[in-house]
Amino acid sequence: MRCPAPGRCFDMGNQYFQFKQFTVQQAGSAMKVCTDACIQGAFTAAYIREQLPGASPVLDIGAGTGLLSLMLAQSGNGTIDAVELDAAAAQQAAENFAASPWSERLRVFHTDIAHFNPAQRYPFIITNPPFFDNDLQGPHQRRTAAMHTVTLGYEALLEAIIRLLAPGGSFSILLPRGGFDRFRRMAENEGFVLRKLLEVRQTTGHSPFRSIGIFGPAAEPQREELVIYNEQRQYTPAFVTLLKDYYLYL
Repeated sequence: MRCPAPGRCFDMGNQYFQFKQFTVQQAGSAMKVCTDACIQGAFTAAYIREQLPGASPVLDIGAGTGLLSLMLAQSGNGTIDAVELDAAAAQQAAENFAASPWSERLRVFHTDIAHFNPAQRYPFIITNPPFFDNDLQGPHQRRTAAMHTVTLGYEALLEAIIRLLAPGGSFSILLPRGGFDRFRRMAENEGFVLRKLLEVRQTTGHSPFRSIGIFGPAAEPQREELVIYNEQRQYTPAFVTLLKDYYLYL
């Protein structure tokens, strides 16, 4: 199965998503595998591999199906702890972890991140949080909770990151462009610095619609741009390079 259009997730009829080295079963999760999250996982895995090779354990806040944890595990990171509030999604992530080649390095905790109190703090955190803050909400409760900040607002998320991130640690976050700008200001007020920014466009004719930022201690910020499709609606060489280790058909 191939990834859907940018920003789109598989509907309920798609029970799984096959990657090169693992499978994501997703029937039990309100949010399905999305191109956006695949980009974040690959981009963040490359950053950790190149800049923070000793960053372990990693914390995944709002794990959903466990996609991001699985992508980081494939990249060679050490242990990864995933926290998920929704019971069905947490169970789905646990099953995906158990079926993967890295089951001994992956753990899922079914709990509210506000109540998660691990024995250690994490040198790196990754999160693909609910996107839409104060937006109109849909009729489906679980999907609404997964997409909107009804259970984890930006302020609460940042508080959790501050509490759970080790001194000198870094974190990766994926948000829509406008929401990212707001979150960036909040993070900078708490002393975090945007170290690397990836702005994602569907085509060269579209404005950026997603921002992936890696925040941490002070450093010279780097900005990159990723265009997913060319004029023929084929994946661009940059997209193929980023996702070729993961996508089954690249």
